[in-house]
Amino acid sequence: MNHRVWQPLLEVLPDWIEPKCIDLPGHGNRAGEDFVSLDELVTALAEINTAPALWVGWSLGGLVVAEFARRYPDKAKAVMLVSSTPCFIERQDWSCGMPESVFDQFAADMEADFSGTIQRFLALQVRGSDAGRQLLRQLRQHLLACQQPNQTALRAGLQVLKSTDLREQLAELRMPVYWLLGGRDTLVNVDLARELEKLNPHAGVTVIEKAAHAPFLSHIEEFCDSLTGFADTIDDITPSF
Repeated sequence: MNHRVWQPLLEVLPDWIEPKCIDLPGHGNRAGEDFVSLDELVTALAEINTAPALWVGWSLGGLVVAEFARRYPDKAKAVMLVSSTPCFIERQDWSCGMPESVFDQFAADMEADFSGTIQRFLALQVRGSDAGRQLLRQLRQHLLACQQPNQTALRAGLQVLKSTDLREQLAELRMPVYWLLGGRDTLVNVDLARELEKLNPHAGVTVIEKAAHAPFLSHIEEFCDSLTGFADTIDDITPSF
């Protein structure tokens, strides 16, 4: 996705929040750039000239924001991780992840039919939400508003999702951390909410029961209330999405 996906949320945020929406390399205004690792994505955030902020990361962006905050705590006053998980793939000691076989099939489908797979992926993001069809139209509009992400970056993003495990690193985060999950998310298992209490006992966790993978679109008022409520507890912040 690109920065335009946040547009509906920006329209309802209160004036005291000054949002800055950021494209990752390979997406949106940075579609011509490539990356191969999580390290490069973290470096891309570190190079942005911004005051210490509340960083909001969605899905893959949550991994980037969490690792960025760990490495650069002076740049992150707080982090909000949306529909994200420290470990996307199921492991022997981690039942909250996606089965590796399912993930690999998705990657193979994207190679065989990029356009069709992306369309199905968009549908998956809003499946289960009350306004799924309307959201799907919104997602397509926002995706088309900017240049398509390049396939090299998409492949790299899939590899980051498959290989990254930040469970141990979560305990190192010293700033306020807040997770927001969707109860109907088919990509991030909602059971994650219980596991997060073990990984970072001081983190806040909210589950929007009827939301899927994009709660900031499907349940915009509830999401906005959660974001502003969290932001209101932190002094002198500038949210960065």
